[in-house]
Amino acid sequence: MAWQLSLDLPLAVALGPGDYILSDANRAAHAMVMAEQGWPERKLALIGAPGSGKSHLARLWQAESEAMVLQARALGPALPPPAPGAAIVVEDVDRLPREAEETLFHLHNRLAASGGRLLLTADRPPARLDIRLPDLASRLQATAVVRIEDPDDRLLAAVLAKHFADRQLVPAADVIPYLAARIERSFAAAAWAVERLDRMALAEGRPVTRALARRMLGGRARLDNRPGGTR
Repeated sequence: MAWQLSLDLPLAVALGPGDYILSDANRAAHAMVMAEQGWPERKLALIGAPGSGKSHLARLWQAESEAMVLQARALGPALPPPAPGAAIVVEDVDRLPREAEETLFHLHNRLAASGGRLLLTADRPPARLDIRLPDLASRLQATAVVRIEDPDDRLLAAVLAKHFADRQLVPAADVIPYLAARIERSFAAAAWAVERLDRMALAEGRPVTRALARRMLGGRARLDNRPGGTR
C-alpha cells in the first residue's frame, strides 16, 4: 500500500514552484517577494510562523534571482564577502547567534553598497528581534516587512495535504476534511497532526484513516494554541 512507503523513505519536502500553495493568507507575501523591484532599499523581511512556507517562498525567489541561501545560525567571520550586486537569502534571522551579528552587519552593508538584494526570513518582525549590535538593529528595523498570515480554510487543507505528500502518505479521502475542521487553524497544528498520524500509522502498521485521526485527537473538538494540546 502507498502509505507503507514511508517506512523506508526519508522525509523529502517538495519546494518546487508547482508545490507552492497560494491563498489569501500568503498571496500578498508571494507577490511582494517575487516582485523584487518593489523592495525599498533592495531588502525585504519575510515574516511568518514556523511551517508557514517562508523557506519555500524564499527558494522560489532564489530560483528566479540565482540567490545564495545562508542560514543565520551558521553565519561566521569566515563568510566570504558577497560579489557586487549579489542576491542573498538569510534564513531564520530570529536564530542569529550573538557572535554572528557583526557578520550579518557587514553582509548587509556590502550588499547595500554594491546594489545587491537581501531577503531575510524570521518568525517575527525585525523590530522585535533580540539584536545587541545597535548598528545592525537599526538596519534591520529599517527593512520593509511582508507577512504570511495564519492559514485560511483552503490553505489549511492544502498544507495538510502537502505534509502528507512530503511524508509519502496517502490518507483516506475524509481524513483531511476531518482534521481541517478540528485542529487549530495554524501551520504548526497541521504539521503536528500529520507527524503524529504518521507515527501512529507506522507503529500500528495501518493506513491513515478517519478512525485513526479521531483517536489521535483523543475525541476532543479542537487543538488549543499548543500544537500537541486539546481543549
